[in-house]
Amino acid sequence: MPTTSTPIRGTQSFVRTLTLCWQRPSLTALEIAWRWIYGIPSTAVVLYYARNILAAHTGGTLSLPALGLDKALLNDPVGALTADPMGAVGKFTGAIAILMPDVRHVAVWLMPVLIAVWIVVSSFGRTRVLRRADPTLTARPITLILLQTIRMAALAASFAAWFWCLNTAGHVAVEAPILAGQEPNLVGFCAMVILSTLGGFVLWGIVSWFFSIAPLLAMLGNLGTAASLRQALCLGPLKSKLVEINLVMGIVKIALIVLAMVFSACPLPFESVTTPGFLAWWWAGVTLFYLLASDFFHVARLVGYLDLWRAYEKP
Repeated sequence: MPTTSTPIRGTQSFVRTLTLCWQRPSLTALEIAWRWIYGIPSTAVVLYYARNILAAHTGGTLSLPALGLDKALLNDPVGALTADPMGAVGKFTGAIAILMPDVRHVAVWLMPVLIAVWIVVSSFGRTRVLRRADPTLTARPITLILLQTIRMAALAASFAAWFWCLNTAGHVAVEAPILAGQEPNLVGFCAMVILSTLGGFVLWGIVSWFFSIAPLLAMLGNLGTAASLRQALCLGPLKSKLVEINLVMGIVKIALIVLAMVFSACPLPFESVTTPGFLAWWWAGVTLFYLLASDFFHVARLVGYLDLWRAYEKP
């Protein structure tokens, strides 16, 4: 039963939550710490194996032209795709086909290991952040590990559905016309890819609140895995507020990606006077900005969930 007589809009409370999180930078610092404790070593491991695979197929030179990607394509991939899309795609497909057997051989064991480590690190890290936001919460790291495993399984299913949509779009708009002796419908293919991507993004934003609120409920009520999932399904009017915040977070994510792309492209009009070193540092700075902003909004969503639960569900 809500404790307030006036309904609270999810977005209205979220704006207030953003201000509170900005005034408590330690919450974002903790979020950044546990994410980067996982992210830096895992990225280094992935780059190590990627470099070894590339070196094995280029005679140790790491030269992409050895895979059939000529310098004209590498120097201006957008222009090459515009001028000869099928030819450029064919070259990329050939290069990927050369590397893919070794990539699959490594991914079949490396991906499960990285996912398992992520589940453990994120559960303990998220526990630390939530207890910093509210010291009265009960630490339930094992329950959070199980809930995070369920969430990762659902996320993997959503990616599988997305890849199925991409394959279907490719078959309908590209493969089928080519087999029929016609020109591929590249515009239709791009339209189907965009629609399926945005549709999947919105659908995940609508349903993923369930996986995000369950760990918080486990810590709020000292609940087990099954009990926290059951309570997440019985939140009454709070559900619509959580969906609202999740959709706002989706829009924020898209905005951050677009902003990062714009910032990344800012030096391009001055490429005649910029150096490769400057561009590398500029793009590294843009990536750092995106990661920091993303971590901040992740914390704000958790704190927003906590505030809404206090307003609507707390006895």
